[in-house]
Amino acid sequence: MPPNTTATTGDKPAESGRKKGRKARLFVLVLVLALIGGIAYGGYWSISTVRASFPQTKGSITLDGLSGPVDVKRDGYGIPQIYASSDEDLFMAQGFVQAQDRFYEMDVRRHMTSGRLSEMFGKSQVDNDEFLRTLGWDRIARAEYDKKLSDSTKKYLDAYAKGVNAYLQGKDGEDISLEYAALGFTNDYKPAAWTPVDSVSWLKAMAWDLRGNMQDEIDRALLTSRLGPQQIADLYPQYPYDRNKPIVQEGQYDELTETFEQSGSGSSGGSGDSADGTSDGTSDGSADGTSDGSSLDGATGGSGTSSDTADTSGSALEGQLAGLYDVLDDLPTAVGVNGNGIGSNSWVVGGEHTITGKPLLANDPHLSASLPSVWYQMGLHCRKVSDKCQYDVSGYTFAGMPGVVIGHNADISWGMTNSGVDVTDLYLEKLSGDGYLYDGKVKPFVTREETIEVAGGTAKKIVVRQTEDGMPLLSDRDDELVKVGRKATVDDDAPDRGNGYAVALKWTALEPGTSMDAVFAMNRAADWDAFRKAAEKFDVPSQNLVYADTRNHIGYQLPGKIPTRAKGLDGRVPTLGWESRNKWKGYLKFDQLPYEYDPERGYIVTANQAVVDPDKYPYTLTADWGYGTRSQRITDLIKQKIKGGGKVSTDDMRQMQLDNSSQIANKLVPTLLKINLDDADVREAQELLQGWDRTQDADSAAAAYFNAVWRNILKLAFGHKLPKELRVEGQCLWVDPVDTTGPVDDKDKVRECGQRDGDQAQPDGGDRWFEVVSTLMEKQDSDWWTTPEVGTRPGAEKNRDKLFARAMIDARWELTAKLGKDIDTWSWGRLHRLFLKNQTLGTSGPGILRTILNRGPWKLGGGEAAVDATGWNAAGGYDVVWVPSMRMVVNLDDLDKSKWINLTGASGHAFSAHYTDQTDKWAKGELLDWSFKKKAVDDSTSDTLVLKP
Repeated sequence: MPPNTTATTGDKPAESGRKKGRKARLFVLVLVLALIGGIAYGGYWSISTVRASFPQTKGSITLDGLSGPVDVKRDGYGIPQIYASSDEDLFMAQGFVQAQDRFYEMDVRRHMTSGRLSEMFGKSQVDNDEFLRTLGWDRIARAEYDKKLSDSTKKYLDAYAKGVNAYLQGKDGEDISLEYAALGFTNDYKPAAWTPVDSVSWLKAMAWDLRGNMQDEIDRALLTSRLGPQQIADLYPQYPYDRNKPIVQEGQYDELTETFEQSGSGSSGGSGDSADGTSDGTSDGSADGTSDGSSLDGATGGSGTSSDTADTSGSALEGQLAGLYDVLDDLPTAVGVNGNGIGSNSWVVGGEHTITGKPLLANDPHLSASLPSVWYQMGLHCRKVSDKCQYDVSGYTFAGMPGVVIGHNADISWGMTNSGVDVTDLYLEKLSGDGYLYDGKVKPFVTREETIEVAGGTAKKIVVRQTEDGMPLLSDRDDELVKVGRKATVDDDAPDRGNGYAVALKWTALEPGTSMDAVFAMNRAADWDAFRKAAEKFDVPSQNLVYADTRNHIGYQLPGKIPTRAKGLDGRVPTLGWESRNKWKGYLKFDQLPYEYDPERGYIVTANQAVVDPDKYPYTLTADWGYGTRSQRITDLIKQKIKGGGKVSTDDMRQMQLDNSSQIANKLVPTLLKINLDDADVREAQELLQGWDRTQDADSAAAAYFNAVWRNILKLAFGHKLPKELRVEGQCLWVDPVDTTGPVDDKDKVRECGQRDGDQAQPDGGDRWFEVVSTLMEKQDSDWWTTPEVGTRPGAEKNRDKLFARAMIDARWELTAKLGKDIDTWSWGRLHRLFLKNQTLGTSGPGILRTILNRGPWKLGGGEAAVDATGWNAAGGYDVVWVPSMRMVVNLDDLDKSKWINLTGASGHAFSAHYTDQTDKWAKGELLDWSFKKKAVDDSTSDTLVLKP
């Protein structure tokens, strides 16, 4: 039974945040005061100063290093198409043009990836830099550049860096962007030259934010402080393979399965076989690993004493991971919130089902809303494709990295969604003196010293420790973690406490890879075979790749460096590091990864659902798929359209991207309408659901009320029963002490307050929670339907409908407070708003600075786990947390009839006409024309700049 709880306070808004150390809090008070003084004085903030940083888009500029002239043609939205006669000129021009529009963003990104934010923003970023130095992204990127990448890739990276530096030549900070003018008030920071490694490092940041199930791994372990194994299982239900189909249904893994079955091995629930066919034969644990002590359950005993201070004895696991989560939560977000519910959509429909007779491909990655958008639209064209100049490609790029990440060339198109494959594991390491315990022996840590330079302050030196196989000790970056590790309580099977415990990270991206090679190979690929060869190099992050070509073929490939684990280990919880049998056994080979080519059904959908049915595939990819709500809805929409021989158009694909129906509403509304309510005002709100079509348009009052009911159901049934480490900051409860077995007097209860930011707390309301509630719906007397006492309101034991009634009442009065008593004025968009914030100087500070740099709000439709996935976190509030960061539909019959849109605009300059000139159209679901061929580009060109050697 869930622990007895009593709520004492409501939730703080998601945007409230903690008082210190939060994401992207990248400047200090002295800067704020200087800015106010600077604005009042009228110094750097003249119109001429602002305009001086705008890019030149007409005429000509001479660039040393070019071998021939390069044309940069921009359309009315400032989107550039570059034309050159050699590969090096093409990528040098790409670097120059991206620096014109986005150099400040690029500079901040490289300081983040290299752990040097303090050089720009002072001592407030030292803790973040310490953690990022511990991960060592730039060191891995340097090793990739030096040892792994092809000569041609290095040549392109060098050319790109040369272009960026050509832009920087002779410029002071205020000549580059308004933000540098602001920084100039408090320090003498000057942008340094760009390096090829700066570009490679960005792939590590991308991999970090798309790393898989680390948050679930931490959360499941933290849940053990208040919940038992069955309760935790209730909150992580099995994937519904019978209802929400996996990506690969007719794919090329039958031979693998047949071979696997003939070998007599088990299913994907956990094989001891490694990718190269080797196994040490020592792992024989149970499915959850507890029988041999190889999982952390063996160390924690499944529970620990809850406390608000790290000095109190508690579980080794819970104390370490709660502190680790705080450290992770402080880090600036690179490209996405790594949480439940976030994901992406991409699908392709073959020519037999389209109006054009050729494939249509759609993609809309869901990432954190940022200003400027993480994406930069661009075309890279060789005037004549040849061995000397090999590229004719257009799409979405990352400012700071050459090539096109998602898009199309003259022959093929591709899209990406996060696969969710589990490529990270946390290990609890037993400290012993200056080393760590491993198979009964003490091994020394591999160490290095790092110096963190601090703007306006004193440099700080840190020592980074890692195991001999390259796992950094994350817990070294937080003093509280060290204290907890020394006082940790473990069971009799674990080593003596000694010096305590530490948390180390095993992650595929901490090994040098070849993903940068893959980007260029994909840009050049002209057919399926070449595309697969390119995908083989795409080791991290593991992405679902969808494919279409002008020859009328479609396909799917799962790439990535994917580990195999010992039998009994599935990556769901942290692992004990002091036994060698718990190490990764190897990696899957590329030809062991699932793919699909021209399936009979004629379409492929990827939206973060399971890649394969585990009964048909022999290897474990993850235990934490998304639950397939969006993917199945997209599949149903396609099937509805092609039923009876119907054909899909480009605009049909766009309309599918905008589908905002609520699948959890389909499950809950019939029950909610049957509940008898005494209060006439609440009944009035209930009547909004009568006849509602379950769509979440921005102007829908019914959507506003339903989502408020959904939020309150989650809060009452689950939120009040979770440990403080998962609940939203500011939500305080009086709870029974963990070690009690029965009811206790009120005077003996313990007050615990939530510790997480609103955008990362639980229950977040994503499709995992859809599955949790849907599963429990038939269990009307489940323990989870126990309603807590709030003030004078009595609780209710094990009664689903009473809890639902309470949620409907609470939702009515919550919306009355937020939107007014008159329900005719309610709308989902008034609750569900998007604010675009500059990710450094626009995130906090005086209002005048935020006004200069930030934009919004926009009132949006869509919602959690809808195809139009304007995500919100139910624990924290209704504001939009992540969004479709771009949308595209590629027409393989006529590429010039393809469509695209970005979240913001091409420019990173706050007063540019192209700062957010696409956002209104994006919010309305509109797409822009996407010119590709020379004539179409010329017809859409507004400005032409010639770069001369």
